[in-house]
Amino acid sequence: MMLPRYELKSDESLTVFEFVSVGGKGEISKIVQYSETNLKDFYNLGFGDKDLQTGKVDDTVISDNGDSQKVLATVAATVYAFTDKYPEAWIYATGSTKSRTRLYRIGLTNNLGEITEDFELYGQREGEWREFVRGVEYEAFLVRRRS
Repeated sequence: MMLPRYELKSDESLTVFEFVSVGGKGEISKIVQYSETNLKDFYNLGFGDKDLQTGKVDDTVISDNGDSQKVLATVAATVYAFTDKYPEAWIYATGSTKSRTRLYRIGLTNNLGEITEDFELYGQREGEWREFVRGVEYEAFLVRRRS
């Protein structure tokens, strides 16, 4: 995606990415983490502020730093990098709250044309996975890089 985004840092595994959000509340360290699940080639995308004491993702904090579009574009850039290295990966994502899931859905909807050029995209509704369509509320999302 060609939206402005932050510079990313990661190790060779490309499973943990860090960047710094810069906005009205200052500089806030963020983490995007891809965690293996018990299903082959299925990963959970975890995202949030970096807890400065533990170094782990805190997905409950509301940063409200005024840069949500740039932050979401940066998270999207990690999906591209991760699936470059792991092209068979399915990535599961959902917000820690309904409002965050809605924010993610809006971001996906706003960039749907570009996303679907590169990815298969599904939404979960009432426990079932369906191809993602505009205007539908979803509980979670699933993406995989097109081959």
